[in-house]
Amino acid sequence: MPALFTTDNAPTHRRLALWQDIVCDVFVQLDCRSDLGSAFHGAITSSQLGPAKCSTVSSSRQRVFRTPSRISRASEDFILIALGRQGVGAVLQDGRETVIQPGEFAFYDTTRPYELRFNDDFAQTIFQVPREVLHRRFAGTQSLTATAFTPDRPVERLAWQFIAGLADIADRLDQDTAIRLTDQAADLVAMAMSERLGTSALPSSTHRSALLYRLKAHVAAHLANPDLGLAETAAALGISPRYVNSLFADEATSFQRFVLAQRLEHCKRDLASPAHAHRHIGEIAFAWGFNDLSHFGRVFREHYGLSPRDWRHSRLPN
Repeated sequence: MPALFTTDNAPTHRRLALWQDIVCDVFVQLDCRSDLGSAFHGAITSSQLGPAKCSTVSSSRQRVFRTPSRISRASEDFILIALGRQGVGAVLQDGRETVIQPGEFAFYDTTRPYELRFNDDFAQTIFQVPREVLHRRFAGTQSLTATAFTPDRPVERLAWQFIAGLADIADRLDQDTAIRLTDQAADLVAMAMSERLGTSALPSSTHRSALLYRLKAHVAAHLANPDLGLAETAAALGISPRYVNSLFADEATSFQRFVLAQRLEHCKRDLASPAHAHRHIGEIAFAWGFNDLSHFGRVFREHYGLSPRDWRHSRLPN
């Protein structure tokens, strides 16, 4: 489950001071100011995604400062990508200022001073990634800090949707899936940055790749649902079932084969885990969306050469 931090249970006169501690604990060393006094409120949920972190912040009006003195006393080296969910917020860094509206995002670099301004209640999702994760993909981030990325540009819209969706399912992902999806989110952000600066021509497959990322994220979020189907998935993404299979054809598979492979992989992992040794094989299969135990046993043997029971016995200590 994601970590939950809130000021709601604190004495009213202590809420702003507690918020300062919460923000510094979840993100980086910051100074927070608000004129609301005892009326101030704030909450954060946060989930770790491999080297990255995804957090959702909802709070009262305030100003947040990353100062040179704070930077000098810390070693944090992150890019923070802020997605507008409710209300508006301003970002100031590197001599630029922008406003983040719902559906937009902007980013800032923790190695240099910045300021955040919120004049009313707001909610944002913050995707925090080590700077080197983005710089492996795109090194020109400094020229785009405090710049709004907007939904009228297709890749920027897809990046927002993908990260927002990742935040919504972050607490239900196993570590390997979380790391893969974090990499895909970083790819999308780098695509958006590259396209904005026009530093290189994006391949014609960019939009298809971005949609495929979203498609895989949707499957990961609904894998346990035995009713996960092609038509419903296509409708959720606003594309046709034919196009869904066309996207999967780029990886020499189909929607049904991909879903089956993901379910089998999760079952295979759980069957080999001592943490799940007390669970019946059928319970594990049903937990990942299978609804026919005979079918599960047959396809598991076809894929891995062993029955689920034999696989478990070969991996767990006697």
